[in-house]
Amino acid sequence: MTADWYVLIEEDTRTTERADGTDLKLHRWMLTGTHRIGPDRADAAAAAEDAALHHIPGILARHARPGDEPARHALLTQDGAWIVIVKQRHRECHIRVTTAQLVHEREEKEGPSKSLKEKLRSAMEGPAPAPKPWSWTPGKADRA
Repeated sequence: MTADWYVLIEEDTRTTERADGTDLKLHRWMLTGTHRIGPDRADAAAAAEDAALHHIPGILARHARPGDEPARHALLTQDGAWIVIVKQRHRECHIRVTTAQLVHEREEKEGPSKSLKEKLRSAMEGPAPAPKPWSWTPGKADRA
């Protein structure tokens, strides 16, 4: 497997929910772009800079008119990530553009289907316990 480099784009997405007669604007970071660049880290860094300088977040793109060019402040952090503040008319949002190297990939694997007997048993007894979340103990990998 080649260790390809990617450019990841995260956006501050916003949805409006109505509760008790009030509009609530909910913000959430969301991964909106995963772009495979190739094996060269320098190409990924150049592509990330280009994305930081030209990517239009969806929240602004929905309301843009032909010829619109939003104001943009692009900041490069010490670790190489770009934080970009984008403004257009009365809307403002921000994006984060980073480079990342793919170091592991695994295909999805489904377990065997349950028999009718197992389905009936789980309906009567309730669902099986949830799998334990991932945990890590320092030094555990050294002993393996």
